[in-house]
Formats: sequence, C-alpha cells, structure tokens
Amino acid sequence: MGEGQIEDINQKSDAELEDFFSSSKIEEPTPRLKAMYEFFPFMERELKKMGVTKQLMWEEYFKKNPDGLKISQFCEHYLRWSKKVNPLMHMNHKAGDKMFVDYAGKTLQLVDKGSGENIEVQFFVAILGASQYTYAEACLSQKKEDFVASIENAMYYFKGVPAAIVPDNLKSAVIKSNRYEPTLNETLLDFAEHYGTTVLPARAYKPRDKSLAEGAVKILYQRIYPALRGKTFYKLKELNESIWKELEVHNNKKLTGRHYSRLQLFKEIEQHKLSALPIERFEIRQLAFATVMQNSHVLLSKDKHYYSVPYQYIRKKVKIMYTTNKV
Repeated sequence: MGEGQIEDINQKSDAELEDFFSSSKIEEPTPRLKAMYEFFPFMERELKKMGVTKQLMWEEYFKKNPDGLKISQFCEHYLRWSKKVNPLMHMNHKAGDKMFVDYAGKTLQLVDKGSGENIEVQFFVAILGASQYTYAEACLSQKKEDFVASIENAMYYFKGVPAAIVPDNLKSAVIKSNRYEPTLNETLLDFAEHYGTTVLPARAYKPRDKSLAEGAVKILYQRIYPALRGKTFYKLKELNESIWKELEVHNNKKLTGRHYSRLQLFKEIEQHKLSALPIERFEIRQLAFATVMQNSHVLLSKDKHYYSVPYQYIRKKVKIMYTTNKV
C-alpha cells in the first residue's frame, strides 16, 4: 500500500473506515426503502412528544406510502437505523422528562499564578434526554455545594426545569447506594423541592440508565478537550468561557444521520416542555443542634445570635435549619 493510500485512510472517519473494510457491502436501497429511511429523522423527533407511538408513526408513513412496509418490518428497520446513527443513545426519552448529569473521569487543570502549581478541577456535564442538548462546565470539586451549583447552572442554561434529574451514583447525590431505592443527599432533595422537580439516581448495575450522560462525556472529550490543549488557565471563569465557546459549536453541529442539530431539536420539541425557573435561586440549608434555654431561646453558634422558639421546647434538643439569609 502506497503512502498516498495510507494518508487517505488516516483521513477517513470511523464510519467511513467501517464501510471501506466491510466484507458485505450494503446494496443501493430501493425507492421504497429510501422513502422509509427519509421518514425516520422526522419520526425520531415525533416519538419524543408525549403520546406519540410507533404505531401512530407507521400509520402516518403508510398513508403517504401505500406500497410501504408493514408495521413489524417498519419497526425493525427503524431500530436498525436508530442504533446505527446513535449507538449509545437509542433509548426513547420524552421531551422535558429527564436531565442526566455526570462528571467526566478525566479532570482539567488550572495554574496557580503565584506558585505555578497545577490545580485539578472537575468537568461536569448535563444533557437533556430528548434533544441531547448539552451543558458543561469546570468546577472545583464534586462536593455537594459544587454539585448542586452545577446542576442549577445547567437549568439556567436550558432556561427551564426538567421533570426529573438523573445523577450517577455520586457520593454528592447518594448517601447509601441501593439497587432499588438509593438514599438521597438531603441537600439535593431540598434543591429538587425548591425547583419543583425530582431526583432519580441511576440504578446500580443498570448501564442503560446512565448511557446518555456517559455518551455525552465521551463526545465532549473529542470536541472540547482537544481545543483546550496547550492553553493555560489561571481562573475558573477563563476556563469555562473557553468550554462554553466549544459547547456552542457542539450544540449547533448536526446530529449523526440527521439534518438538524441539538439546539434546533431543543427549540423545536423540548424547550417549551420544561417548567419555569423560580424567581429565586436555591440556597443550601445548613444544620445545627441546640438545647432550648430557660428563656425560650436557642443560640446559633454560627452567627452567635439568639433565636426565640415556642416555650413548649424549653430544655429540649432541637434541630436548627439555616441558610445565608434565613433561620
């Protein structure tokens, strides 16, 4: 094989190489098959809408194509097409239903201007199930404060609240992992209540529960990480501005096998299905314990102030919940 041929092969995508080396070439589709496959991108969008089924889509297809395939073959071809154009994300998610969140395994770095030392930072990713519209940011840690802040930033980026948030089995989200019903971090439950949503952690040993977020992470490795190579960032804001610039390109890029992008799909089917954001942002509640004194007051050691409580609680131990502004 000559150098020119090797160079030509190196420039091909994975899909092109698969076709090039495939032992069984796919024959040119008949007009009937071509019409059906042209219908599939539209069908995929419609299936994300509440109440739309494959039966309904087949009826619409068959009405336009009376000589088309029967429903069983039609559904089989749709499944093949769906797996081929998006092998990691072929589950059907309804618009506005779920937002999947995860951290990338590969961290990013900031540089301390004074010492020149590298500071490891996390890479957070959120993706809406139906449109695959994606948000990403760098954050200092995976602690609950940063985790909640990142989820909140994602919802403000999407300009709406999904019906459910699906995190992986992160320590920030799940106190005790359970195959059937994980015990959730109290802070995350407060956060979900504030935004009128719910939290559904990915179940242990159920890889399909988190394949969407993991697939998004893998794609962003290829589209964002290379663009950051060779650049030095001293502040988190600078790093995130570079991430968001590449993220915009990612969300505007056409999806594999479709003539529309994540952003177009989001605006068309998902944006109006998200619930409205509340007026105020969430404040993390802190917890303290104290014994009610004889004068019917408790001392909050955090701010060294006394707060009155009903006299029935005198000499009893109480739990004090407080935020930056409220007790």
